[in-house]
Amino acid sequence: MCLAAPMKVIEIQGEGETALVERDGVRQTIYLGIVDAMPQIGDYVIIHAGFAIRTLSEEDALENIRLISQLDEAAIF
Repeated sequence: MCLAAPMKVIEIQGEGETALVERDGVRQTIYLGIVDAMPQIGDYVIIHAGFAIRTLSEEDALENIRLISQLDEAAIF
């Protein structure tokens, strides 16, 4: 099963082609080539297979993170 996860943009790299994102101390460089709206530093994006696919509001991102945490705690995966 694949799960797209929200992460916070902490740095835009190069000419906006990649970004450094973080969640729970985990950092990853991701590609921005297919994202629906170009994020800014501090924005949240949904990441799948190393690509940002959608920019989220902070409220929606935090709700998604909360739900994923609940699934993890319940060992549903």
